[in-house]
Amino acid sequence: MSNPLVAVIIEDDADIRSLVVAVLEQAGYAVHAASGGLEGIDLVARYEPAVTTLDVSMPGIDGFETARRIRAFSDTRILMVSARADDAEERVGRDAGADDYLTKPFRPRELRDRVRLLLGGE
Repeated sequence: MSNPLVAVIIEDDADIRSLVVAVLEQAGYAVHAASGGLEGIDLVARYEPAVTTLDVSMPGIDGFETARRIRAFSDTRILMVSARADDAEERVGRDAGADDYLTKPFRPRELRDRVRLLLGGE
């Protein structure tokens, strides 16, 4: 069972990671952040977040493989974040287990709204 106000951020870009952490903390989430896929998978296993944001392009294992590995054990809602606005990539992301897909750059409010919608909010 996921914890209702816990979020895990998996993002290799420190500036974007800091922005996402700040936005979700302001929205009331306890946030745990990782700079890579393997570290992020460990955080999801440890904290059982309600929502996980996941960058697509990361060194090591990419966001698609990270999502597949998370899906093997977790029902966290996954918001995949990518700099590439590409329908084919979005399909691959959803096939890997993503629940939604957000293109960079994004507005903080858009991120907050997407997370709220993923968790069944209005």
